[in-house]
Amino acid sequence: MRCRLCGSYRLVSVLDLGATPPCERFLRSDELDAHEPTYPLHLRLCEKCLLLQIPALITPEDTFTEYAYYSSYSDSWVQHAKEFVDDAVQRLGLGSESFVVEVASNDGYLLQHMVTAGIDCLGIEPSRNVGAAARERGVPTRTDFLDQAVAQAVVAERGAADLVIANNVYAHVPDIVGFGQALRTLLADDGWLSIEVHHALNLVTLGQFDTIYHEHFQYYTVLSATRALAVAGLSVVDAELIPTHGGSIRLWARPEELGAQPSSRLLEILRMEELAGLHEVSGYLSLRRRTEALRDELLGFLLECKANNQRVVAYGAPGKGNTLLNYCGIRSDLVEYAVDRNPYKHGRFTPGTRIPIREPAAITEDRPDVVLVLPWNLETELTSQLSYVADWGGRLVYPLPTLRAVSWQPEAVRS
Repeated sequence: MRCRLCGSYRLVSVLDLGATPPCERFLRSDELDAHEPTYPLHLRLCEKCLLLQIPALITPEDTFTEYAYYSSYSDSWVQHAKEFVDDAVQRLGLGSESFVVEVASNDGYLLQHMVTAGIDCLGIEPSRNVGAAARERGVPTRTDFLDQAVAQAVVAERGAADLVIANNVYAHVPDIVGFGQALRTLLADDGWLSIEVHHALNLVTLGQFDTIYHEHFQYYTVLSATRALAVAGLSVVDAELIPTHGGSIRLWARPEELGAQPSSRLLEILRMEELAGLHEVSGYLSLRRRTEALRDELLGFLLECKANNQRVVAYGAPGKGNTLLNYCGIRSDLVEYAVDRNPYKHGRFTPGTRIPIREPAAITEDRPDVVLVLPWNLETELTSQLSYVADWGGRLVYPLPTLRAVSWQPEAVRS
């Protein structure tokens, strides 16, 4: 394996999660007796440029041509997108003459707010099914994987963009050099690029191993992201720490020829990473030990529930949840079923672990003893939504970043 950014062969093993199926390939009942392909899930670090990465064993086309994830099923995610749009409009002075492009725009959860604000926009979304949902929402959407040819076609048809948004996609493309060049092509010479991506600082220091899965090809610090974008002629000039996905970074970049200087906020985050040891190889090597401890604690809890005849079900069937279930070896003997708001997943089974997925109403019908919340990064939203579990004395449990049960406040328990 060579580093996909700098080409070095000097890659160090950080965490080997074994071999698992792709996390979004939910199984139909007629597929349960068929062969299910699995691929190694082995995180490595480039000693030269410090890019965290896994081998590109599946292609984006394998994953995203038809996709099971719809952003709009998370209320807090839609609100996060609205706040981003409101802030970007004010910060950049966007108006009716502006043009905004979002790459990997999903079901229009973000650009719908640009449409409402009267700003011309275009989504570039590779998944046919979720792109169709965006168009139904009134968001102009092109079904394509972004590459240089697509970027050039968009600019020829619509002009260069004042703002290019690439939220939660920068980890999903194995050709980060070509992708960065396509982003630069989309961008006006005085434009802005905004990227949101999970912060490797939290992955390593908090043991967020479930954020590692096959459609995430690399994992960024601000340092490694700055190096990657620089190859495409883009300079990161500002950065923000944001709470999404258990802790992400929002990068603001501009064409390098503008000569913009880095903000104090960007320099402070770089200092945080350096103090955490992430500007050298040794800082990454604690992740394996931390991950094994989290696995052992969760399995111990579930085995105790089983010994005490307590029924456990899972809330949510996200991609990250499938990494957790497969690595920990959790199957339907420990977690009876999962529920999810996305109808696409109902009646299907989790990849690898074959746990059935049902509608959320199943929880109120069955009244299980424990609800294990797999999308733990949405804790604030889901603790409120699932407060009804307290009605029958059930426990709401989050597996990461530490195993913990919700302490219900008296006012949360309804009469």
